[in-house]
Amino acid sequence: MPDKKPVNHIRLTSHPDSDSQVTPIRWGDPEPMRRGPVIATLTDPSQRNVIGTHSGSYAIYRAVAVAAGQLTQDHRADLTNTAPAVQIGPHKAWADPERIVSMDPWGAVAPQAFRSWLDQGVDLRPSIAITRAHINMPELRDAITAGRLKPDGNILCANGDVSVVKAAVEPVWYLPGIAKRFGLTEAQLRRGLFEQTGGMFPELITRSDLEVFLPPIGGLTLYFFGDMDTISNPDIPLAVRVHDECNGSDVFGSDICTCRPYLTHGIEVCIQTAQQGGAGVIAYSRKEGRALGEVTKFLVYNARKRQEGGDSAATYFHRTECVAGVQDMRFQELMPDVLHWLGITRIHRFVSMSDMKHDAIVRSGIEILERVPIPEELIPADAKVEMEAKKAAGYFTTGKVATKEELVEVKGRSLDA
Repeated sequence: MPDKKPVNHIRLTSHPDSDSQVTPIRWGDPEPMRRGPVIATLTDPSQRNVIGTHSGSYAIYRAVAVAAGQLTQDHRADLTNTAPAVQIGPHKAWADPERIVSMDPWGAVAPQAFRSWLDQGVDLRPSIAITRAHINMPELRDAITAGRLKPDGNILCANGDVSVVKAAVEPVWYLPGIAKRFGLTEAQLRRGLFEQTGGMFPELITRSDLEVFLPPIGGLTLYFFGDMDTISNPDIPLAVRVHDECNGSDVFGSDICTCRPYLTHGIEVCIQTAQQGGAGVIAYSRKEGRALGEVTKFLVYNARKRQEGGDSAATYFHRTECVAGVQDMRFQELMPDVLHWLGITRIHRFVSMSDMKHDAIVRSGIEILERVPIPEELIPADAKVEMEAKKAAGYFTTGKVATKEELVEVKGRSLDA
C-alpha cells in the first residue's frame, strides 16, 4: 500500500495526481469483480473513484469531528461481524444500468464482494446495512385490542412486538442513469448540481471520468415483515408501503396530515400479509415536507392558517407553490430503484393513494394489483382539508388499476401522501 500523504499536503479537492489511475466502475456489470467497488473514503485520496463521500447528509458532521480533532482523518472502519443479517440478491435488476441508478446494489456486501481490493489496502465501506430488530407502536397494540391484528407469537407478539428485518440505504447516484431518468443530458445534470449547490462539488463539471456521485442527502430505511425469501416471488402475496418522511406526524403525532396514520396502517397491512404466508415492505425515505424541508413546510402551515377565510382545500397546494415555487420536489422517478434492488416484479397490495408513486412504480416495470386507501376512520379531523384537496385534484381513483401501457405522463401532477 502506498504511503499516505501528510495531512497538510492533501489538496482541498478530490482531484488525484495527474498520473494516478482510479479503479473504473462499470455500472450494471453483473460480476462485481468487473463492476468494481465504490471507493468514497478519504484515507487515501488517490484511490477515490467517485465524487462525494459516504454517510450522505451526515458527512458534514464527520468533517466537523475531524476538524475538531475528535476523529482522526485516517480512521479505517473495523467491519468485523458487520455483514448483513440477511442476504438480499443479487437479482436480475442489479445487472441493468438503467434499472437501479440511485443506490449501489452491491452496497450491503461491498466488503465481501470486493474483498480483493480490501486485501490490497483499499478503504472500502458499505453503503447499505441490514440487521434484525423489533418494533412496537401503540397503534399496533390498538389493532390487537380491536381484533384487526391477531398475535401469532412469531411475527407479532401479544405485547405488540413485531419481528422485522431492517436495512439502511445511503444514496449512490450513477450520473448517466440519473440524467436519463429525468430526460436530461449528463452535462445538464452535472451543471445543475454544480450551480445549485454553490459549486460545492467542482468535480461535477471537471471530472467527466467520474460517473458516480454520493450526494449529501438523506437515504432511506426499509422494514421487512415475514419471509424475505418470498419478496421477489410474484406468485406470493406482497404488501408495500412507500412512505416519505413527515417528522411532525410520524414521530410527534401532529394531526394536520395523515402521514403517521397511513404509515401505521401500512405496517398493519404488511403484518397481515406476512401472517398469511406472504411478506411486507415499508420503504421510508428521508424526503421531509415533500423534499422541500421542514422549514418550508412550517412556513406553508402558517400561510394556510392565516389566509383570509382560513385553511381550505381550494388553496392547499397554491400556498405551497407561493412559498417554495413548486408543490413537490420528491421526484418519485428514483423511488422504484430500491424495489428493483429487492427483486420485486409484482406488488399485490400497494398501501398508498398516491398517483405519483403508483405511476412511477408501474412505469418502471413493476405490476401493482391493488391499491389500498387509508380507512376513513383513521383520518384525523384536522387532516380533512388535506384529503379533500388531494381528492379534488384527482389524487386517487378507485377501480381498475392502470397498467404500464395505459399510463400517460401528466405534467404538473405533484400530489402525494
